[in-house]
Amino acid sequence: MKMAKKCSVFMLCAAVSLSLAACGPKESSSAKSSSKGSELVVWEDKEKSNGIKDAVAAFEKEHDVKVKVVEKPYAKQIEDLRMDGPAGTGPDVLTMPGDQIGTAVTEGLLKELHVKKDVQSLYTDASIQSQMVDQKLYGLPKAVETTVLFYNKDLISEKELPKTLEEWYDYSKKTADGSKFGFLALFDQIYYAESVMSGYGGYIFGKDKDGSYNPSDIGINNEGAVKGAALMQKFYKEGLFPAGIIGEQGINVLESLFTEGKAAAIISGPWNVEAFSKAGINYGITKLPKLENGKNMSSFIGVKSYNVSAFSKNAELAQELAVFLANEKNSKIRYEETKEVPAVKSLANDPAIMKSEAARAVTEQSRFSEPTPNIPEMNEIWTPADSALQTVATGKADPKQALDQAAETAKGQIKAKHSGT
Repeated sequence: MKMAKKCSVFMLCAAVSLSLAACGPKESSSAKSSSKGSELVVWEDKEKSNGIKDAVAAFEKEHDVKVKVVEKPYAKQIEDLRMDGPAGTGPDVLTMPGDQIGTAVTEGLLKELHVKKDVQSLYTDASIQSQMVDQKLYGLPKAVETTVLFYNKDLISEKELPKTLEEWYDYSKKTADGSKFGFLALFDQIYYAESVMSGYGGYIFGKDKDGSYNPSDIGINNEGAVKGAALMQKFYKEGLFPAGIIGEQGINVLESLFTEGKAAAIISGPWNVEAFSKAGINYGITKLPKLENGKNMSSFIGVKSYNVSAFSKNAELAQELAVFLANEKNSKIRYEETKEVPAVKSLANDPAIMKSEAARAVTEQSRFSEPTPNIPEMNEIWTPADSALQTVATGKADPKQALDQAAETAKGQIKAKHSGT
């Protein structure tokens, strides 16, 4: 699911060898021998450990160590690390959403990684950027995801698909009757609404010259963001979205309408591929539509990563394991088991991966997307922005008024909670 709320893709020299990708920067024969008899603990995502089973076995054999794999929901692993790390019962390697990196680093929970540039260059720019804090690397990308468009082929064919959001608005006006709908999206949440707002010039945080986020420059209420919010508000005002799609239960309503064949298209993510398949929906997947100004709707790139706990007693060996798990060969094997799109550049056009419609859609949409901001101040954006968008959706406030209030609230919370950090 979205990689952390509350969470281009993929070409490199084909000649990078497995041994290079598997080695840490200081590995030597003496380092290998000193690791004999050690045990590493890996926290892997729920129902995803099969994806690294072979890699773990190979690493154990090569290094004469034991690797224990424990499954935990990846978005909550940092919560557990706060308690288990200091107690000595935490992992050496964990997996987490990229937008939690900044908070985790600020709290001293992650170990900086020292890996060679040619290893870092294996990954897409956006995915490796998600692991950087103050120009330092704290993880290696294992998978990427973005929102995409799911459509019901029994209700609308690929040839009939509207190309722009305005065209979807027109299509919905012709098809929505209160029980069945055309196009649906969770535009009362900034995670989804940013796709429209940013297309008109809105943004979460501005950036400094070095590419780092500037938390004092908030763009959720600038002219472009307001224009995007006004466009989204039209879908609610005219009854093209059901009332139940607003608020905490909105995601359940949206997904139910699609699986029941009552919505022609929805914005969702690859996390729903299995669920929609099991529901028997004859669906297709494609990138998000364009906007009337010619720009493609953007999206947040969510990045799952392997990171080393600051509490690990075998940090160097843990780094070697993280590098090994995330290398090109093991990333492809992991995809074959989990269907999560790898962040390795050279796998972008791999036939085994690109035969998946979902992988192709994520890859194409990623061209128009940016990582979810990974600085701690992002935590102060979600709630005010969502609250503002919900008042816009329900017609209780106009877009400018609502977004101005959200920006003011976010700035106040950032000043109160993050001054001096």
